[in-house]
Amino acid sequence: MKKIMNNPGSFVEETMEGIVMAYSDKVQFLNGDCRVLVSAYPKKKGKVGIVTGGGSGHLPLFLGYVGSGMVDACAVGNVFASPSYTKMAAAIRFADQGAGVLCLYGNYGGDKMNFEQAIEDCEFDDIECLSVLGCDDVASSPKETAEKRRGVAGIVYAYKCAGAAADQMRSLEEVAAVAQKTIDNTRTMGVALTPCIVPEVGSPTFAIGEDELEIGMGIHGEKGISVEKMMTADEVADIVMSRLLADMPLAAGDEVSVMINGLGGTPTEEQFIVFRRVAQILQEKGVSIFMPHIGEFATSMEMAGLSVTLLKLDAELKELLQAPANTPFYTNANK
Repeated sequence: MKKIMNNPGSFVEETMEGIVMAYSDKVQFLNGDCRVLVSAYPKKKGKVGIVTGGGSGHLPLFLGYVGSGMVDACAVGNVFASPSYTKMAAAIRFADQGAGVLCLYGNYGGDKMNFEQAIEDCEFDDIECLSVLGCDDVASSPKETAEKRRGVAGIVYAYKCAGAAADQMRSLEEVAAVAQKTIDNTRTMGVALTPCIVPEVGSPTFAIGEDELEIGMGIHGEKGISVEKMMTADEVADIVMSRLLADMPLAAGDEVSVMINGLGGTPTEEQFIVFRRVAQILQEKGVSIFMPHIGEFATSMEMAGLSVTLLKLDAELKELLQAPANTPFYTNANK
């Protein structure tokens, strides 16, 4: 294992300390607790709060979207491990400004269990909460059981649109509806070329040949659809797009936002080569692209590979996507 770190046991804490030192104008720890990151922007009384949470090792996901116009607070777990329900409850209490709190997080067993307990705990304080789960990974379950799908990079679009709706002072039910609408119109599939190494484990999460890639791999190394021999960028894009479009058909005149998300070890140049082919495929179908996102939005440590996300837009989602947002890792000013 080769990593630039001090000690595996302090990996998360020192990462968090570095983020707050760098971006103290945008984020801070809640009462000095590095496992609860909160927005440093002024609170808006009567605004719906948005809370997320998840394991470390995925920067910018989840905590990277705390700031203005997106997420108000994030509970932080160990690498690839769910945060405790007490940290989630603390995040919810911080985010509550009298209008309720939306808990928006990935569809993973530990996160679901702990958020449910945190919400139950906060209900004793008369904090109304609703939950929406990211479940955009088409490789993780068939369309017929889409509710079982994992949440991956597509949840970033839900943070963005729900955060904008909350800033418009919409009700909790309305903000939750926007988040759900965004998730319902989002599809993602990933491709992995190499495994990653969790610092406290010290060995790769899975094995794959030097001449192989895995289609549909999850961001924790969950098994994908198939292992294939290495192929060109256009061939990768063709396979991924055929799966995405079969799951969410698009017609001429439709408009989408495309996210090409590097998993941690893939050069940006390679991401743009894949985007080039994705754009060609959509152009051939008469589908236009609005506000493409190319870069790292949900990583898996040093894993080489990428994911492709499509968000089908309507007038409402398009407006919300354009609304101002500013976090340590996201601004729509350059989209």
